[in-house]
Amino acid sequence: MTFAQLKNDVTPALNEFKGFSTDTQLALLWFLYTKMGSSITPAAPGAAEPPIAEGLYNQIKELSHDDQLQIQRDFLEQSNNQIAREYGALSDNTKLLLWYRLAQGMETGEIIPMPEGYQFDKKADTLLAALETLDFEQQITFLRKVVSPTGSQETSQGNI
Repeated sequence: MTFAQLKNDVTPALNEFKGFSTDTQLALLWFLYTKMGSSITPAAPGAAEPPIAEGLYNQIKELSHDDQLQIQRDFLEQSNNQIAREYGALSDNTKLLLWYRLAQGMETGEIIPMPEGYQFDKKADTLLAALETLDFEQQITFLRKVVSPTGSQETSQGNI
């Protein structure tokens, strides 16, 4: 995947992302968030609900590291459990904010960190490099399309 392929449409990158294992997807999200830094959130002023994202983050940080990892997997795999339903009901921008907070928590040790010396396979590394060449708006579009369908949509009652 090259920058030229992504210049006008992030769909090929999104399709490639979806083809990776859940754990590789989590690692890609973490690397993107750490490389984009605080510019990623909120995606637009007032577009996210920080108190709601923080409340869900606080629920997650109280779990064991194994359970924290499983919850993140559950979000991406659209599992049907209470916390995935709460997450699934969030607006896309609030989901982006929560993922940013999770990345911050990984940095501080509140959330299970990336394994020491984690390495992507060549295909994931190539996708990450291509995504890094995108401008901010394209990166946000990609991330929004990643998080939009995540979480359980069961019994959700609108977006928060």
